[in-house]
Amino acid sequence: MTLRTLLMSGAATLIALPAAAQLTVFDYAGFENPAFHTAYTETHGEGPDFAFFGDEEEAFQKLSSGFRADVTHICAGSVPKFVESGLLEPWDLSRIDAWDDLSRDLTGQDVASGDDVYFVPVDYGSTAIAYDTENVPEEDVATLDVFTNPKYQGRMTLPDNVDDAYALAYLATGTTDWSNATDAQFEAASDWLRQVHPNLRTYWTDPAELSQLLASGEVLIAWAWNETLPTMVQEGFPIGFQREAAEGSSLWLCGYVNMKEADGEEDRAYDYLNAMLDPSSTEALLDAGYGQSNQAAMEGQGEEALTASGLGPIDAPVLAQLPMDGALRQRQAETFERIKAGF
Repeated sequence: MTLRTLLMSGAATLIALPAAAQLTVFDYAGFENPAFHTAYTETHGEGPDFAFFGDEEEAFQKLSSGFRADVTHICAGSVPKFVESGLLEPWDLSRIDAWDDLSRDLTGQDVASGDDVYFVPVDYGSTAIAYDTENVPEEDVATLDVFTNPKYQGRMTLPDNVDDAYALAYLATGTTDWSNATDAQFEAASDWLRQVHPNLRTYWTDPAELSQLLASGEVLIAWAWNETLPTMVQEGFPIGFQREAAEGSSLWLCGYVNMKEADGEEDRAYDYLNAMLDPSSTEALLDAGYGQSNQAAMEGQGEEALTASGLGPIDAPVLAQLPMDGALRQRQAETFERIKAGF
């Protein structure tokens, strides 16, 4: 994990001037890409500071322990936990320039507490089977049960992310809506993950690591975010991205929350959110494999661009990784840690 701190000094004067208030964004690695927030940099002459986390449970624990950030990037499944924690303050929708242009399929979900909106969706994407087309025939990835296939033992990987892992496991065991998963469905998904665990080379932690695993040949099959597709295509790798396995694939939705205990200027938090939602960021996000919640801006990109990024229309079941019961998510997190440890 990296913390980038910008130090400012007034070397040309004898009186030290106070540093300009900065903005700290707590995020996944990769989202510091300046092309994602050009409007912010144009306004302030510099980008924000970034601190990074590996997964949202790590982010939650750090923030709960007193780490200060101004805005944090989380996905929809974590929203109820963050809201209930008291760490957040609601967004003022009147200060979000593109609010009326955001996809109602994304903003209309249960990601708010009462009349207050704590989570503004910004980016979304798909998770499906990425595979080496030179060594894996298409028929082998026609089903999610490829992850139980002994033919590829030691040559497969899953994300070290509880939401992505359980999305796969629910789909593989016939559940396409986790918002009301029963105990039996949870146990079936957990048992499937236990069955898959011995077949894995590793659990990947970030897209760069996954790309290296695929490029080196260590891994032939992965449960991967769609950003892997354009990244590996650009590198000339023979990549396939199977979103239409018989059991389907998943769709994730992420965005930003406004931290209550923050040191930076509140105006900068809105400037950053507005920059991420601005049409000037749409193409850069899409090139990196991320859909943008600004529907008006996305409509100008065309279906060909969406398909190239792994976001085109499909004819298969889709599990939407939307908010779920907090107690169920906690059970999943605890069980996933035991499974990774071999239990």
